[in-house]
Amino acid sequence: MALSVPGYSPSFKRPPETLRLRRKRGRSLGAASPTEERPEPATRRAALTAGLPLRPFPAAGRGGGGGGGPTASRRNPFARLDNRPRAAAEPPNGPSRGQQEAPGPTPHVSFSESDIPSSESTELPVDWSIKTRLLFASSQPFTWADHLKAQEEAQGVIQHCRATEVTLPQSIQDPKLSTELRCAFQQSLIYWLHPALSWLPLFPRIGADRKMAGKTNPWSNDETLQHILMSDWSVSFTSLYNLLKTKLCPYFYVCTYQFTVLFRAAGLAGDDVVTALISPTTRGIREAMKNEGIEFSLPLIKESGHEKRKASGTSLGHGEEQAVSDEDEEESFSWLEEMGVQDKIKKPDVLSIKLRKEIHEVQMDHRPESVVLVKGTNTFTLLNFLINCKSLIATSGPQAGLPPTLLSPIAFRGATMQMLKARSVNVKTQAPSGYRDQFSLEITGPIMPHSLHSVTMLLRSSQSGSFSAGLYTHEPTAVFNICPPKDKVLDKEAVHEELANCGLHPKTLDHLSRTPILGKSSLRHVEMSDYIYNWRS
Repeated sequence: MALSVPGYSPSFKRPPETLRLRRKRGRSLGAASPTEERPEPATRRAALTAGLPLRPFPAAGRGGGGGGGPTASRRNPFARLDNRPRAAAEPPNGPSRGQQEAPGPTPHVSFSESDIPSSESTELPVDWSIKTRLLFASSQPFTWADHLKAQEEAQGVIQHCRATEVTLPQSIQDPKLSTELRCAFQQSLIYWLHPALSWLPLFPRIGADRKMAGKTNPWSNDETLQHILMSDWSVSFTSLYNLLKTKLCPYFYVCTYQFTVLFRAAGLAGDDVVTALISPTTRGIREAMKNEGIEFSLPLIKESGHEKRKASGTSLGHGEEQAVSDEDEEESFSWLEEMGVQDKIKKPDVLSIKLRKEIHEVQMDHRPESVVLVKGTNTFTLLNFLINCKSLIATSGPQAGLPPTLLSPIAFRGATMQMLKARSVNVKTQAPSGYRDQFSLEITGPIMPHSLHSVTMLLRSSQSGSFSAGLYTHEPTAVFNICPPKDKVLDKEAVHEELANCGLHPKTLDHLSRTPILGKSSLRHVEMSDYIYNWRS
């Protein structure tokens, strides 16, 4: 039962005249005291005494917008997240309007940029990810990279095929007239690909269905043609692995529609044996590899006990594995027997227990943490597994029946020579004194680690040690920069001697033989000033 209060309207449609308060702004700082409180009307006091809910009465002189307050203008309640009124006697925390400070740098929210800070050095860290685009900017023109002469283009191809070492001076006075520079640039853009279908974009393969949609693929419904394509691909894949094993090929990539594999020769990335990294993987792929007897590890997953034995791929006998499972099950229900209620409580079936134990393996599928490392002779078993794996090729969609893409820095059997696309652009940018020229060089395509290092070495000389670059990474390959534990430290001189005929520049070989430090991230921005690199990942 509501209490009747004189002059109070519960509907708030026609409040009494006593509640029509007019808030007047103070005309001077001394118009009212900051501690002075407005007396409450008799009607409001009666409503509060009766226990009726009322809106809080605005206190005068407490905020910037209160009548009789010391501030000259009403405060904008949306100016800050903290909308508490500032006391009159409290000095302002921030600077005055005429002394506003410059806003601080916006924090980077991406994992890679916040995890690894920018660094300065004379050399870039090794980056094993594949780049899809490089955008260089400089105050000096890149016109030397355009319109190569026929002789320069031919010379660049010959230098690549013969693995000719080109050494440029620290600074080139007129890059446009330097034939040596232009030939070396042509040499750095060459890569080798299989299969080669000019009307289909064969990199990247992960998430490429939209780009391939509507393209002609006569093999999708022709099993004979699919068999021929797969047979040629198997020959090329085996040729690449043999070159890698004999240290005539430094590394190569296998790009499927589900995952990417990086094979590295012994001596690169600080490893003394042939290694293979697969990312991303699923529980089904890992189970299939274990069934084939391939020993592997999950470098980003901390394992222990039975889980470590399972993830390492060591083949346990069926009886031994069943015994371990039964033992774990008996231990998990032993407490029911101690209480004497084992027969009254229904136990979960074996399948439910298995799924519950392996749920963490399913949760990391398609994530960077699912990266798999295969070492030593197990890489040869992996080779046979990939050749015979039916799930390696899509059975439906635009990529149906198309073998995986092989990318290599050197020639191999069945490969086709390809060129990265490069173009220079000149634009006008606004400067305090007017407009100034800004020159840029864009390179697109599957940019592998050796190409990135070669191009940066050329720009170091052509741009007089001053340029910046934005690097766009094929994200599934960023995790290839992890650094698993090493058994021993390799001798650099021995590595260079063994890989001397792998087709890379000695400086590039020295760069790729270093231990990766980027972890799950990759280079995103590079800036060189006075021949000093400043990079961010």
